[in-house]
Amino acid sequence: MSRLLVALLWLLHFLPLAALAFLGRTLGLVLFGLAGRRRHIVLVNLRLCFPELDEEQRRRLAKEHFKVLGRSILERSLLWWASAQRLSPLLRVSGEEHMRQLLDAGRPVLMLTPHFVGLDAGGAAIAMRFNSASIYAVQSDPVFDALLHRGRLRFGDQLLLSRQESVRASVRAMKSGRPLYYLPDMDFGSKESIFVPFFGVQTATISGLSRLARLAGATVVPCVTRILPGGAGYAVEVGEPWANFPSADVDADTRRMNAWIEAAVRTMPEQYYWVHRRFKTRPPGEPRPY
Repeated sequence: MSRLLVALLWLLHFLPLAALAFLGRTLGLVLFGLAGRRRHIVLVNLRLCFPELDEEQRRRLAKEHFKVLGRSILERSLLWWASAQRLSPLLRVSGEEHMRQLLDAGRPVLMLTPHFVGLDAGGAAIAMRFNSASIYAVQSDPVFDALLHRGRLRFGDQLLLSRQESVRASVRAMKSGRPLYYLPDMDFGSKESIFVPFFGVQTATISGLSRLARLAGATVVPCVTRILPGGAGYAVEVGEPWANFPSADVDADTRRMNAWIEAAVRTMPEQYYWVHRRFKTRPPGEPRPY
């Protein structure tokens, strides 16, 4: 079955992006109707993060989320098989000069890349411009694991680090001149996490951004990828380097990170990865919301 799905995705990558986007939105609507467990998770997340919205507004937002999620699934076929010549005009990058200036000056770069559904396209855009590093989670299905692994190595000289590798491997990569494409906004349990606000909810958050920046002497550069309507492609926005980071207070640094991610989410709330159980780890005595 995995090989059949891969073959289908390979065929889909020949379609124009506008047609692929239409099919992806349609897939998203199907998933919204059939994937009851994931729909429940999305609606719980939206209730916690947007209490000012009523139930119908949150349901509409959830449906829009599933539409862009469906797009991100099918449009990965372009990232895996489309030529660089085809992809380049679809991946519009702004602000890359911030990274080039730092790297040219010999400064390690730590990219803060929140879990928006277009982040794989952002990763491809960065890989087409920089020899970088990223942290890779092995997939349970060997067919898709091989596909994802190959897809991340398509362009340039990329370095994939497994989650099991030490922090020192990430630090070495940054010190060698590779920007680290870093995704710190998932619930990895209570180990090495602290509780800081995210949309007003105490949220288990790893403090790795602060720790890695300190260990590598790295500058944090935020990066957000936005899926554009129809066949317009993706907008990859590399932001201004963060000043006064890290500070001497890891908690304050982690609160700053979550506040920045929250502000970014509010600019396109339908595109954040709401199907993840972001609030599953709770402070002692609090019930789990899912």
